[in-house]
Amino acid sequence: MNAMTARLPAVSKPGKPAPRAKSGGRMPVDPWSDTCPSRDVIGLLASKWVMLLIPLLRRGPRRNGDLMRGIAGVSQKMLTQTLRDLQRHGLVARRDFLEVPPRVEYALTPLGDSLAKTIASLDDWVIRHYYDMAKAHGESARE
Repeated sequence: MNAMTARLPAVSKPGKPAPRAKSGGRMPVDPWSDTCPSRDVIGLLASKWVMLLIPLLRRGPRRNGDLMRGIAGVSQKMLTQTLRDLQRHGLVARRDFLEVPPRVEYALTPLGDSLAKTIASLDDWVIRHYYDMAKAHGESARE
């Protein structure tokens, strides 16, 4: 059982009763609680490598070398680790063609594609507001 399928512990906030399991026995997800396993998902999604990798995979299946060339500065170790994490969370599928020399492709799952759409919105926001933030950062650094 991984963090995505684990049952969440009952968490109560001050003045509120502990959450009850919904039909199906699943506890509500509460990322503001320090005991909620959904924080692992937030940690994964907050990775800069995930934020750069998912949009590349949205363009279609990619081989390892294509991904390395598409993300300047990522090491092979970090790329492999990130792909494995995304695969473990059901966001990326790995296809091994069982050939010699080895040929493997990575592609987004439907769940990963739904995330890619959200990341695309964030990318657009960053592109539109980068210079505003850089200016504000420069002004605050001078104070």
